[in-house]
Amino acid sequence: MAAHTIFVILINFRFLRGMKNWVLCFFLGIVTMAFTPAGEWVGGELIPYRQGEKWGYADRNRRLVLPLRYDEAGPFVDELAWVRVAGLYGYIDGSGYAVTPTHFTKASNFTRGRATVELHGETFEIDVAGKRLPASETPAPEVEYLSLGDIVRKAGKLGFRFTVGSATVPTIYDEILEDYRGLLFVRQGQQWGAINRKGKVVLPVSYESIKATAANDYIFPIVQQAGLLGYLDADGHLLVKPKYSAAEPFVGGVARVETPDGRVGYIDTNGKEYFE
Repeated sequence: MAAHTIFVILINFRFLRGMKNWVLCFFLGIVTMAFTPAGEWVGGELIPYRQGEKWGYADRNRRLVLPLRYDEAGPFVDELAWVRVAGLYGYIDGSGYAVTPTHFTKASNFTRGRATVELHGETFEIDVAGKRLPASETPAPEVEYLSLGDIVRKAGKLGFRFTVGSATVPTIYDEILEDYRGLLFVRQGQQWGAINRKGKVVLPVSYESIKATAANDYIFPIVQQAGLLGYLDADGHLLVKPKYSAAEPFVGGVARVETPDGRVGYIDTNGKEYFE
C-alpha cells in the first residue's frame, strides 16, 4: 500500500484529531519511512559525486544517495546514467538498478531517448530499455540564422540591429554570433565578449573564446581566459569564473569539469562542485 494512501486513512481516524501538531508530524514521518521501499530515491536530482577514486551519486546537499562503487559516472538524462566499472560501461536508473549489463566499451549520454554505445567493435544506438535500435539517418544540418535581428556592416566592421525594440550595437566588431537565447557574442581582434538583447555589454570583450552548443540548447556557454575555462549564466554574466583546465557542456543539469591539478568532477547549475 502506498504511503500517501496510508496517510489518508490515518488522518481520517478520530484519535489523530486530538493529537498535538508535533506528535502528529513525528508519527506521520515514521509511517513514511516505514512504507518507502528500500533503495527508492524520493528526493530531487542525483548528481555524480566523487570521493577519492570512486564515484557514486549525491543530492544537491552533497549527501550520498547511491554508494561509491563506480570507477566513473555520468549525469542522469532521460532518467538514466552511464557508469564505468573496470573499463566497461553500462546504464543505471535513479535507484541504482542496472538497466543494461556493464559490457560496453563506449557509452554516451541519452538524447531524446537514444544513446550511442560500442560493443565488440560495433557502434549502434539503444533505447531507454537498453534495446538495440535500427540504424537512423543522419539529420540534415540546421541552417544558421540570427533570430534577434540583423547584422549591420560599415567600413569592414560589424554592428547589430535588434528586431524587437530600438537597441542597436555599434559597428565596431569583427564577428558577431548568437546563442539563440537572447545573447550576442562579439569579437574584437582575438577577444570575445557578450551583449544582451538591450544592446548592453554584459561581459567585457576580454575572453579568448565563448562557446555555446545546440547539444545543450545553448545554455551556460563555456568561456576561456588565460587558458582556463568557466561558464556564463543565462544573462551573460559569469556563472563560474575561468578556473578549469577542461569543461564540458551542461547535460542533465550538470557539467563535467577538470581542475588544473587533474581532479575530475561535476558542477551544478549554480556552479556548486561535487567532488573533493
